[in-house]
Amino acid sequence: MPSLNRSDLDPAVRGGIITAEQADRLVQFFGEPPTIVIEHEKPRFTFVHVLYYLGGMIAIGAMSLFMTLGWNALGGWGGFVTAICYGALALGLTHKLLEKRLPIPAGIMATLAVVMAPLAIFGAQMALGYWGEGKSYRDYHVFIDWRWIMMELGTLAAGSVLLWRYRFPFMLMPVAVTLWYMSMDLVPFFNNGDYNWDLRKLVSLYFGLAMTLIAFWVDVRSRKSGDYAFWLYLFGVMTFWCGLSSMNSDSELNKLIYCGINIAMVLLSAILGRRVFAVFGGLGIAGYLGHLSYRVFKDSLLFPFALSLIGLAIIWLGVIWQRHEAEWSVKLRGCLPKELRELVEARS
Repeated sequence: MPSLNRSDLDPAVRGGIITAEQADRLVQFFGEPPTIVIEHEKPRFTFVHVLYYLGGMIAIGAMSLFMTLGWNALGGWGGFVTAICYGALALGLTHKLLEKRLPIPAGIMATLAVVMAPLAIFGAQMALGYWGEGKSYRDYHVFIDWRWIMMELGTLAAGSVLLWRYRFPFMLMPVAVTLWYMSMDLVPFFNNGDYNWDLRKLVSLYFGLAMTLIAFWVDVRSRKSGDYAFWLYLFGVMTFWCGLSSMNSDSELNKLIYCGINIAMVLLSAILGRRVFAVFGGLGIAGYLGHLSYRVFKDSLLFPFALSLIGLAIIWLGVIWQRHEAEWSVKLRGCLPKELRELVEARS
C-alpha cells in the first residue's frame, strides 16, 4: 500500500468527514508520524481573519507605537528581561497555534516576537548607560536619530533568524518598517549627527529603490509559495517615491521625467499585480497634472479640454486592450524569462 501523507487527508478534514486528530492517527497508523507543517493559508477578508489581524496589530502596537512612559519604571534590565519573556511567550504561542494548524494567528505571534527585539535591545542599552535617564522607547517610532541604528540592526538580525525558522510572510512587516526607519537614520549616522535634507532625499530615493529591487527578487523566489514581498514592496516604493517627490526642480523636462516615472509605476503595477505601484504612481501623476494646471497652463482655456481628451484616449486604449487581452498577454509573456512569466501568472 502506498504511504499516506497528512496532506492527503486535509481535504477530508476541511470537509468535516474526519477530524484533524483522526487524520493524524491514520497517518501514524500507516507508518508516517504526524509532523507540524507551516501552511501558507492565504489571508482573506473574512470576519475571522479581520479579528486575527486586528488583535495582532493591537498587541504589536502596544509594544511599539503605543508604548507609554511607564515602561521606563521597569528600569533597563527590567525592561530587557520583560521584553525577552514577552518574546518567548509569543514564540510559545506560535508553536501551540501551529500544532492546532492555525497558520495565520501563529504568524502574527511570530511577528510579535520580532517586534520585541528592538525593545529588548533598548532595555539593555538603558542598563548600560547608552541612553539618558529620560529617554523613552516610543521616541524610536517618532524621532530620527542615528543612535537607533544598533536597535535596527538587531531587529533585522532577529527577524532574519525567525523568518528562516518559521517562514511566515507577515513577519516581513517589522523587517520592512525597520528598513524604512533605517533609511531615515542613516543620514545623520554617516554625517556626524547632522541632518542634511538634500542628502536625506537622495538616501531615501536610492534606499527605496534598493528595497523595491529586493522585494522583486523575493517576489520571484517566492512566486510558488506565500506572498513574502508585500511589505517590502509597500515600504520600498513609499521610501523611493517620497524621496523622488521631495526633490525640487525648476526644469519642466525634469518634471516631465518625474511624470514618466510615475506612469511607468502604474504600468508596472499591472504587470506585477502590485497595487502599491499604482497608488503612488497615481499620486505622482495627479501631482504633475496639478502643476501643469496651476503653474504652466493656469491661463489656458484649452488645457482642461486637452486633458479630458487624453483621459478619454486612455479609456479607449483600455477598451482595445480588453478586447485583445488574452491574445496580447500570451504574446507579451512569451517574451519574458521563465521565472518572471511564472511570477506574472501567479499574481494575475
